[in-house]
Amino acid sequence: MAYKHDYDKILTRLTNILSKLYNGEALSIKELSEEFNTSTRTIQRDFNERLISFPIYKEGKRWKMQEGFKLEKMTSIEDAVVLDIMEGLIDGSSGLFSSKAKKLLSKIKNEEYNPIYTKLDIEDISDKLAEVQQLESAIKSKLIITCTYDFGSYEKELRLKALKIANYEGFWYLLSLDTKDGHLKKYYLKNISGIKLLEEHFESDISLDKKLDNALSIWFDETVKPFEVKLLVSPKIAKYLKRKPISNSQKILDVKEDGSIELSIMITHEMEIMPLVKYWIPYIKVLEPSWIRELVEEDLKKYLS
Repeated sequence: MAYKHDYDKILTRLTNILSKLYNGEALSIKELSEEFNTSTRTIQRDFNERLISFPIYKEGKRWKMQEGFKLEKMTSIEDAVVLDIMEGLIDGSSGLFSSKAKKLLSKIKNEEYNPIYTKLDIEDISDKLAEVQQLESAIKSKLIITCTYDFGSYEKELRLKALKIANYEGFWYLLSLDTKDGHLKKYYLKNISGIKLLEEHFESDISLDKKLDNALSIWFDETVKPFEVKLLVSPKIAKYLKRKPISNSQKILDVKEDGSIELSIMITHEMEIMPLVKYWIPYIKVLEPSWIRELVEEDLKKYLS
């Protein structure tokens, strides 16, 4: 068990290391161990575990920070370090680290009183924080990774170019490029294990942000040109879809005399819209394309039988 002042030493050491990296220094584990009077194993752990979420990389025997990374956006380097390592160190700690961590948590959570209540049904991945940190580091540094993926009936080792961690309908996924065919793949985050960051960088010009903004679910297909779906919405739920559009591409085409609306959205895969249509049955109907309407009707017949 670490003594309370150990956490203060860790904080001071990590802050200094980050400051040096930010100033463009190339750092040696051996030199840092001598400077901070600690073991090389401890410094190695700093880089491989405690600072893994920062865009740092190893070149030869020295560690560097990716060019262009700006720490001044944070309140301070110290705050940035605390936010990234508090999850693993705050339990049972005290002193400078504890007070700093609790202060920051208080700002974020405002536990004393919060007049706003929200209910977000988001999957708990607290048991995957180490993997998330590794993936964040790989994404920021554009490093190829290897990992084991559980497909249910079998496991397979994958070699990927990680691009983004995304949440759809409360579930967490890793979006990445396959190193063999270059296609965008989606992997359920909790099925990923044994992540290793390779010392191989990759370049990618794929722009995910717009695709993700317009996608209704993880079913989106980046290889398919978006196509239009027209929906007829009952007056009973029209107000809800006006307040909160189905997607950024939603357009109201017509407002009927009875208050129903005809709207259109753009999708790339039928499963982006079918679950939503089924959720609102009988107050929503697919007008076009007819093949999606027929798929919904077939599923309903199976259910009713």
